[in-house]
Amino acid sequence: MAQIPETSPAFPAPGPAPHSTGLKWFLVIVVGLILVIGIFIATFYIADNSHPGVKVIRMEGQLSTGDFSDATGVGSEYVGNQLRDAANDPMVEAIVIRVDSPGGTPAAAEEIISDLEYAKTKKPVVISMGDMATSAAYYVSAHGDKIYANPDTFTGAVGVIWTFSDISSWMKQEGYNVSVVKSGEKKDMGSTSRALSTDEREYAQKIVNDSFERFITDVTTQRVIARSDIDDGRVIRGSDAVKINLVDKLGNLNDAIEGAKELADSRK
Repeated sequence: MAQIPETSPAFPAPGPAPHSTGLKWFLVIVVGLILVIGIFIATFYIADNSHPGVKVIRMEGQLSTGDFSDATGVGSEYVGNQLRDAANDPMVEAIVIRVDSPGGTPAAAEEIISDLEYAKTKKPVVISMGDMATSAAYYVSAHGDKIYANPDTFTGAVGVIWTFSDISSWMKQEGYNVSVVKSGEKKDMGSTSRALSTDEREYAQKIVNDSFERFITDVTTQRVIARSDIDDGRVIRGSDAVKINLVDKLGNLNDAIEGAKELADSRK
């Protein structure tokens, strides 16, 4: 009698363990995130800097202390933070400061210089002058490793000025009267309602002289410049500035960027 062979019950083929599938998806997500972040960083640097390896920082308008940048000027903290960020960025090999400024306050220049000197300990800092880089803007520029200017850039104007206005004659004519109660004889010095006294004028001149001495001593220490070539405070064209070592080379922003790259390469 024929026997029907016994058959084993059918079971589905074992699938991957649940924890193994979860691990694979986790790895896929992590790799995807890394790719997205990498693309984002690359896009940021391409958009932010069209000159790979060189960070261009703009110092434009009137210089004063503060953390701001607008159509009229720029603050020392704003410029300084950009300098420090670029100095600490491993993807930046050199820094170019594009200067287009008539100057500003000595304190603002001194704050920027402090951050510029920090940046120089990390990588080359090159100056590119646009239309103008005078007074406090030149004060900052003198600390660059190399300075580029256009033939007709206005630079120099090394000096300090303090302006006082006196409209007391007009006020008297119009019938205005000002009464002042003060704690010290110089407390209202500079008021437009009266002229400076002789003592106040001498005091103001001392402040200007002391500030100027610090300014010109610093500039002539940073660069080999004859004091007599710049102590009259005049504006100097780029072409003439090269002749007295106020500027290193004539060239535009692209020339300065190439010069910065060369300095960076020479230090590797």
